[in-house]
Amino acid sequence: MSVDLSYLAVHALFVFPPILVLAWLGRRRDDFWWDRRTASGLAIMIVLAVAYTTPWDNLLIAEGVWWYGEGTVVATIWHAPIEEYLFFVLQPILTALWLFHVFQTPDQELWIPWNHRLVGALAGVALGGLGWLLLGTTSTFYLGAILLWAGPILGIQWAFGSTALWTVRRTILIAVAAPTLYLWIVDRIAIGLGVWVISDTHTIGLTLLGLPIEEALFFLVTNVFLVQGLILYLWTLERLEGHPVVQNARSRLVDRSDAG
Repeated sequence: MSVDLSYLAVHALFVFPPILVLAWLGRRRDDFWWDRRTASGLAIMIVLAVAYTTPWDNLLIAEGVWWYGEGTVVATIWHAPIEEYLFFVLQPILTALWLFHVFQTPDQELWIPWNHRLVGALAGVALGGLGWLLLGTTSTFYLGAILLWAGPILGIQWAFGSTALWTVRRTILIAVAAPTLYLWIVDRIAIGLGVWVISDTHTIGLTLLGLPIEEALFFLVTNVFLVQGLILYLWTLERLEGHPVVQNARSRLVDRSDAG
């Protein structure tokens, strides 16, 4: 199929518009969660997304797991096009803005039973271990790379706050489902137009309405990363602000300021 769309055009047509719409709607809603805490959380997620995804993404491109159509990218840094790095920034913004429309703080104290933490950590280790095993076969290489890459992050998040995340599971489902479904559609369009090409050799051949199952899994786990990470970050800040130690420290600072 002839290429009628560039990678940058994909961003311009499909990624920037929903970001602008969600931001505009947020300014018009009183219950939109946007303050210094949510802004700082989003900034942290962007930094982590770029830092953690960059080496993984470049290594998979070098391995030939996917490549880009001729003339569809402006330039590359390492093996990845600059539009790819831009997406590492845009996806967290898109997902976070949607989350802040439906956000709910977990009704759970910071203390979590140790066995809950252990189960969460082991679940992440199990996913990573499965991914490691799948790397050994060419057809499951992409699937294994995703699971191996996702396991440590999910293990950390679940070990830290699985109990809290369970209390807002409906919010997580809604917050993850909408951007994931949307990005599946965008990805399918881009693949269909040849903006990027997924290797048949490195995938198992299962598709979701033409979208390789590995691509679907990638967008699912990245949005789970973002939604869980932001919820845990904001939940932690909220609980710490109400902690007696923090309140006493603030009181002492106020007293010193008044005394000065």
